[in-house]
Amino acid sequence: MQEKIVNILDAVNEPLGLLLLIMLIICAVWFSVRLRFVQFRMLPEMFRQLFESNNSANGTHHISSFNAFAVSLASRVGTGNLAGVATAIAVGGPGAIFWMWVMALIGAANAFVESTLAQLFKQHDSQGYIGGPAYYIWKGLHNRWFACLFAVLILLDFGLVNNMTQSNTISQAFTEAFSISPVWMAILISVLSLVTVFGGIKRISDVCSVIVPFMALGYLLVTVFVLIKCWNLIPSVFALIFRCAFGMEQVVGGTFGSMVVMGFKRGLFSNEAGEGSAPNAAATAHTSHPVKQGLIQSLGVFTDTIVVCTCTALIILLSGLYTTGANGIELTQLALSAHIGSFGKTVIAVCIFFFAFSSIIGNYYYGECNLKFLVDRKWVLNAYRCLLGVLIFLGALATLDLVWGLVDLCMSLMSIVNIIAILLLGKYAAKCLKDYQEQRRQGKDPVYHKETIPEISNDTPCW
Repeated sequence: MQEKIVNILDAVNEPLGLLLLIMLIICAVWFSVRLRFVQFRMLPEMFRQLFESNNSANGTHHISSFNAFAVSLASRVGTGNLAGVATAIAVGGPGAIFWMWVMALIGAANAFVESTLAQLFKQHDSQGYIGGPAYYIWKGLHNRWFACLFAVLILLDFGLVNNMTQSNTISQAFTEAFSISPVWMAILISVLSLVTVFGGIKRISDVCSVIVPFMALGYLLVTVFVLIKCWNLIPSVFALIFRCAFGMEQVVGGTFGSMVVMGFKRGLFSNEAGEGSAPNAAATAHTSHPVKQGLIQSLGVFTDTIVVCTCTALIILLSGLYTTGANGIELTQLALSAHIGSFGKTVIAVCIFFFAFSSIIGNYYYGECNLKFLVDRKWVLNAYRCLLGVLIFLGALATLDLVWGLVDLCMSLMSIVNIIAILLLGKYAAKCLKDYQEQRRQGKDPVYHKETIPEISNDTPCW
């Protein structure tokens, strides 16, 4: 039965994924040019905003810019960085990594626009602020049904199906490293997730702000050790990536298109630029100008793909095991074991636990804020939390192909809806950026006022 479902999903996902990639590229190129490559020229400003103290966010009901960044990065940095990169290399070859980089470099413009819009159109909530694509579609386009469509899709994708991928990868990693029964891992992940999510966005952001820096630094240290150990092979690995990305053997062999698509798909799954997921976290931040959070979320795309995904790619390619037929998290574990011995499986298992668990709780919040958009009832929210626990349990026991197929379908549909929305609303992000830059040129700490864009002043009650 599962095999039939996988075949159907593959048949649907192939043309849908191609359509999504075309739309993403057009959107990213358009915003890169329209905003004069904001993702590159304002890179120093991104770091300044990330580490700038925000004393006004110290209140009980406010989420700081860093905490919002941590929640979005928790969702971004997950199985896509360890298992997804391995899948991209196993299926598309080393050249797929280059196209993952391209997806991140141009896609960061999409991330800037969608997160700026999320801040601009955010709404007041009992826990502080709430927002995201459903809210900027509703308030910016005044289209309730289109907003509800997005809310349903992201609820299915990030709130439910995506978390099956995370628990599936944790289960595989721990079974491989410690021979622990997938059933016991399924129970553990479900219980830990439910304990965290029942605490709401405040507990989720606090947990993420601790886990994310810890897990990122730990993984970087592991990669640095591997790079030092194999320093003489590094130039040849980068040469391999670029040679395969543009190699004639890929063109002649008919694998060029598969390589590009795989690189883009896994890049999108990892950094989520343009998907409409990270804006849900971006909207929760207490900040003085929408552009500040837009810049910070663009930095998140670079952190995810250019840094963390590259770490995994180098570990795998330096091992030379990418042609063994292994796939997913198994390939990453085998590669690290080749560098540091059998202990490598344990290291990856621990890393994937923190990576994927932080993604589960980050993804959960994306579902929660969109569920509130659809039905703001306490019992419905609690039912959603319980359903999440059940699906996390089932995901840990499902087959990899089925879970990835469901994720690709939901991701494609919600991303298409979001891209249409940001293309129509992107002009407001451009006006916000212009206002921000003018205030910076005057030596001010930019502060946004709703009168800056009078045509939407009634739809931006938080400014």
